[in-house]
Amino acid sequence: MKITFFSHSTCILEIHEKYLLIDPFFSGNPIYNNINFLKFFPKIDYILLTHAHYDHVSDVELFSRNFHDILVISNYEISNFFYKKGIKTYGINYGSFVSFPFGKLKYTWATHSSVFNDGTYGGNPGGFLLHTDEGNLYLSGDTSVMYEMKLIPYFGKLKLSILPIGGKYTMDIEEAIIASNFLKSEKILGVHYDTFEDIQIDQEKAKKKFFEKGKELILLEKGKTICV
Repeated sequence: MKITFFSHSTCILEIHEKYLLIDPFFSGNPIYNNINFLKFFPKIDYILLTHAHYDHVSDVELFSRNFHDILVISNYEISNFFYKKGIKTYGINYGSFVSFPFGKLKYTWATHSSVFNDGTYGGNPGGFLLHTDEGNLYLSGDTSVMYEMKLIPYFGKLKLSILPIGGKYTMDIEEAIIASNFLKSEKILGVHYDTFEDIQIDQEKAKKKFFEKGKELILLEKGKTICV
């Protein structure tokens, strides 16, 4: 499984030659001003959306126009919103795993909010638990730390957790460490930091705090890839 980080919470997962784009946010992203970001993507098969805030859904329509047969996977309300725009969607909610060609996907609880820029209700915010034969991954979405995270390890050991660490709107470093304890996760990819002034972090200090707890915090430069 390959994971490429672009900025904020936007990543792409490569699993069995399937490409899953997570929470696409390029338009309006200060890190990608005046950059033709579509050139970074030779292929996209799925878009996974955790909630409806603009910094997670801003480029769904653009990608759907430029890549054929993309399937958007999100909660019922977000899926229905984009379905009405002529985009192919698959709505799920908190419940069982659902099987896809890349593996099994479960929509998980998140403590946050969810609304589109035009005021349309975006349903309950969430994250994704992904089980594949290449390993299990938990993508929390925007959230505070919560006891529900303790349930995740019951479904299987995690290879990696993707957690927000910027604070203010989501967990900060200290809360993400607590979350990693709940998840029994030793390797964490940090997201949702440094995009805007109010979620700036000290990256070296953050990695040191995780290291002192026996964990690895991975902070990738934009466009960089890791294999897990």
